[in-house]
Amino acid sequence: MSQATTPTQQPSITEEEQFIEPDISNITIEDDTPVDSWFSEKQQRLLTASAYSSLKRETPFVVLANVGLFYAEKHPPLVPDVMLSFGVSVPEDWSQKKNRSYFVWNMGKPPEVAIEIVSNTVGNELGSKLEDYARARVAYYVVFDPLRCLKGEVLSVYQLQALRYRRRDDYWMEDIDLGLTLWEGVFEGQPYNWLRWCDSQGNLLLTGDEIAQQERQRAEQERQRADRLAELLRERGIDPEQLSS
Repeated sequence: MSQATTPTQQPSITEEEQFIEPDISNITIEDDTPVDSWFSEKQQRLLTASAYSSLKRETPFVVLANVGLFYAEKHPPLVPDVMLSFGVSVPEDWSQKKNRSYFVWNMGKPPEVAIEIVSNTVGNELGSKLEDYARARVAYYVVFDPLRCLKGEVLSVYQLQALRYRRRDDYWMEDIDLGLTLWEGVFEGQPYNWLRWCDSQGNLLLTGDEIAQQERQRAEQERQRADRLAELLRERGIDPEQLSS
């Protein structure tokens, strides 16, 4: 059973407000001030790379790291560490300002998932951000706190229900048929407890490098099997080369 949050009273944003295109000429969409740690940067890339390599959907999708989410006029953007949105594509013409961030009124919908990676207590991930993402109508809000800076769970998944978030007891997001899991493993040479996407059976969504490694292992196993078979044939006086000719 999911658990309800208790947000403070905030002015609500109507659906019409979300999809009215405002004047963005004076809005700052890129501040050029990266402050992520090595871990956060690798974790973001793990989530984006594995989704693009292994997530199979009939509709297009985007997985973005540290891109501004503008959800209503006169509201400051949210900048999730990772966000996932189905049914949209990255705009082609990046020379236009409106195509360089996730503007809900241009994309036509909020993202389905926003993930915040906690590295200190100043981000207010379980306070104001919880309320902000609910106002932005993001279906699932995920807080990953590997260092337990917030003194709670390492991983929490919140689902939007009637404009309020309820914390789920598991990490499965049934509305998008996708899950999250914690994985003790090595990514880019670094062992850690990583956050990974998974399917309903708990199978990880693999990166391109992991898929290539699996293919190499499969090819090596096939080669070893063929070598053993050839050796058995020779022991019985049969030339395997003649069989293949």
